[in-house]
Amino acid sequence: MNVYDFTVLTRKGEEVSLKDYEGKVLLIVNTATGCGFTPQYKELQEIYDRYKDQGFEILDFPCNQFGNQAPGDNEEIHAFCTGRFGITFPQFGKIDVNGENAIPLYKWLTENTKFEGFSGPAGLMLSGVVKAMDKDYKNNGNIKWNFTKFLIDRKGEIVGRFEPTDIKSLESHIKECL
Repeated sequence: MNVYDFTVLTRKGEEVSLKDYEGKVLLIVNTATGCGFTPQYKELQEIYDRYKDQGFEILDFPCNQFGNQAPGDNEEIHAFCTGRFGITFPQFGKIDVNGENAIPLYKWLTENTKFEGFSGPAGLMLSGVVKAMDKDYKNNGNIKWNFTKFLIDRKGEIVGRFEPTDIKSLESHIKECL
């Protein structure tokens, strides 16, 4: 099984196969519009601009499961992201990434990766918040917070998982995949 075996819903509710992205390097990210990590949209757009012509795509999945930080419907979220950060990468419909309502794509991503910890000063703060929600958070693959990223190679295989606090090392891994 690989990423191309999944279908997802666009922000307009239309089903799309991830097979449409076959042969591209993908960055799959769960996002939120009212989070301390929301400014990462700017960095993600900059990375997208640098590599989109080399076969790179960012697939953005808004999620409201962490502190209700993605309120609003799909169009309100999209208007915020395009207006405030100028995003041009594909943004899909709002989803759940954990629990019984998690979409199959995210169930596969979390079952096939491990949480390796948070980094930096923000990681210390986030660890405390996440531990209050899930005492066993260090030992499961669940998504811990908004802006968790999964890098997928051109064959549809998971290359790496990057927690919200880790965006600095991401670009070098993208370049290796390209």
